[in-house]
Amino acid sequence: MDLMGMMGKLKETQNKIEETKKRLDTVLVDEQSTDGLLKVTLTANRKVKSITIADELLEDKEQLEDYMILVLNKAIEKATKVNEAELDAVAKMDMPMIPGMDNLFK
Repeated sequence: MDLMGMMGKLKETQNKIEETKKRLDTVLVDEQSTDGLLKVTLTANRKVKSITIADELLEDKEQLEDYMILVLNKAIEKATKVNEAELDAVAKMDMPMIPGMDNLFK
């Protein structure tokens, strides 16, 4: 088993994962309420980029709060799927198969 070669490959994979994480900052995920009154945009790294609230929601604090929770949770879920798919693809593509190492990237 070529340990030095594997360590080099591991470092290369870590670099690719870091590059992928940086790129995911530029991947945007949009989500909105079913009536379109509330819209949110997140990066695939789950950072909120923008929130747009229709004027009529400002008159109903409770409805606005409910919408925020629902729409943000849906957006976070969607962003998480994109994030995990991208990082899994990098890890699987480049990782030398070392027993027990597959849990490192979860």
